[in-house]
Amino acid sequence: MSSNALRASVRAVRGRRSFIPTKKAIVLTPAAVNRIKHLAEKDNRPCAMKVGVKQRGCNGMTYTLEFSDVKARFDEEVEQDGVKIIIDSKAQMTLLGTEMDFVGSKLSSEFVFNNPNIKGTCGCGESFNI
Repeated sequence: MSSNALRASVRAVRGRRSFIPTKKAIVLTPAAVNRIKHLAEKDNRPCAMKVGVKQRGCNGMTYTLEFSDVKARFDEEVEQDGVKIIIDSKAQMTLLGTEMDFVGSKLSSEFVFNNPNIKGTCGCGESFNI
């Protein structure tokens, strides 16, 4: 994994949480907002994080995270508390209704996607299927 890569994991949401429909495709927790701002300020990066998915892992798909100031033609942009999230056009239907959180402990720190669209995840939590 390169030094510029950000780590993310997946949580399948089953009956534990009811999402209130919003106009936003993705909702950020305060912890996620603070972490994105911290990372952007630390390295003088653009304050827009691009979220996508790609075919990888033992369960089919994984999230990709990178800082970007380029928005492609069909990408969707969500702004919350001064942080911009650009959702790749291929990931829009996959991420609809998702909550993005940041969880840190003594052993690890990562962005966690609480996604109600997921049907299953792998044991390590890095890949999922829909």
